[in-house]
Amino acid sequence: MTLSLARKVGAAAATVVAVGGVALGASAVAATSGPAVHPAAAPASAPVSVKAQPVASARHQAPQVVTQVIGKGRLDGQRWSVALEFHRTLPKGFTPPTLPDGTTVPGTSLLCQRMTINGVRIDHQGGPWADCQPVTGTHDPHPAGELGLWGLHDKGTTGTRLMVANPEPNVAYAIVTLTDGTHLKATTATVPGTTYKAWAVAIPNGKTIATVDQYNTHHHRLSHDTDWR
Repeated sequence: MTLSLARKVGAAAATVVAVGGVALGASAVAATSGPAVHPAAAPASAPVSVKAQPVASARHQAPQVVTQVIGKGRLDGQRWSVALEFHRTLPKGFTPPTLPDGTTVPGTSLLCQRMTINGVRIDHQGGPWADCQPVTGTHDPHPAGELGLWGLHDKGTTGTRLMVANPEPNVAYAIVTLTDGTHLKATTATVPGTTYKAWAVAIPNGKTIATVDQYNTHHHRLSHDTDWR
């Protein structure tokens, strides 16, 4: 069950010290440069041979299902966890949702948000593909910008809850401030080989959210929300 607010949702989308602990992850790419080295040219009469190099199988190069833990811990006496699960191709048994005009939601891959509290998967009543959405390949921008509160009771408004965001690419971390002054920090984690990322934090039972702020790597605040309770 969920109570969610999407700041930017495409047509395909359906919907600090962290309490209990948070698994953190990030990715970065660095480029290096150096002086070019030009090998000596071979004599014109010298034969040129090319030896074929073995190519690793697609299975070893790109696993069909990749899972990235976003956060996990223990709160209110219950274990919780959040993970993103990326299926490179649409899995057998999954049926894309139908749009109002009768067409199906486009996508060649599937991105699932797996959330559990006390061993129970949130929205399990919806079947194995609940909280999953079709995406196109590894760099579809549609999931970015979503933020929601999830729980096992009353659509995420009571009990132990999970706040999970699929933020914009430049978001590095978030700080959730409760009305009692507690600050909960969560750092984004990215599914390897993709641009799909998320952060997650657990909200204690009976506590109220005052603000949700997201920051980039330079600690510049990118968003400030006060609509969550």
